[in-house]
Amino acid sequence: MKLVRYGDVGAEKPGMMDGETLRDLSGVIDDINGATLGDDNLAKLRDIDPATLPAVDGNPRIGACVGDIGKFLCIGLNYSDHAAETGAAIPEHPILFFKANSAIVGPNDDVYMPRGSEKTDWEVELGVVIGTTCKYVSKDEALDYVAGYCVVNDVSERHFQANLTGQWTKGKSCDTFGPTGPYLVTRDEVADPQNLAMSLDVNGKRMQTGNTATMIFTVAEIIEHLSQLMTLHPGDVITTGTPPGVGLGMKPPTFLKVGDVMELEIESLGKQRQEVKQDA
Repeated sequence: MKLVRYGDVGAEKPGMMDGETLRDLSGVIDDINGATLGDDNLAKLRDIDPATLPAVDGNPRIGACVGDIGKFLCIGLNYSDHAAETGAAIPEHPILFFKANSAIVGPNDDVYMPRGSEKTDWEVELGVVIGTTCKYVSKDEALDYVAGYCVVNDVSERHFQANLTGQWTKGKSCDTFGPTGPYLVTRDEVADPQNLAMSLDVNGKRMQTGNTATMIFTVAEIIEHLSQLMTLHPGDVITTGTPPGVGLGMKPPTFLKVGDVMELEIESLGKQRQEVKQDA
């Protein structure tokens, strides 16, 4: 299934894709969030004939594909080819940082560079959405706890990240720096999360081309590691790192400017598009 949240900011409704048609799920569930992402609930949604649901008219705004996200956990330097382009050593364990939930926006919402931004950058990433409470799990069982997958743009302000004395979170948590969606694609439709092509264009020029096959730590290994440190709850989102081609890794480094357009895609998970603007 491809689950969608649509409508105005803060008033999104749940929906389901029926081919290219968006169907309204609000008569069945209140939202797509931790309370509705368990296997039993997803099985009930899967049993619905989409044709029995009302079609959504027009071209509504698409919101983040998960509502009321609990934790927004991010893994850094998790692609061997991306680590190489930045000159970083391969990490021994997954590098963890957090993105503030206030950064979360829809997949096609504008991205605003914050005041004082010098080096705002792009990062296409595979997002993993937890569906079942998860603690002390092994990598062999880890994927059973996943509700589904999505596209995330881990927008990053590199000056804030590296030069403001502190954790990476400072450069990752600016408002609008977490476009998420368009779809939550349930795990039964993703045969292998370690074989998904991914790309990102800026102003129509290909910047990132990669595949989740080059992850240093697999999705299952990431979940295993994080679940030893904390309980993962339904509705938590994990972003799993980015392939090469970020602005920071270019020679010379190249960063976003007002008016730029980012377009992202991950195989089977959909596309995003954001225009870059300046925060007031």
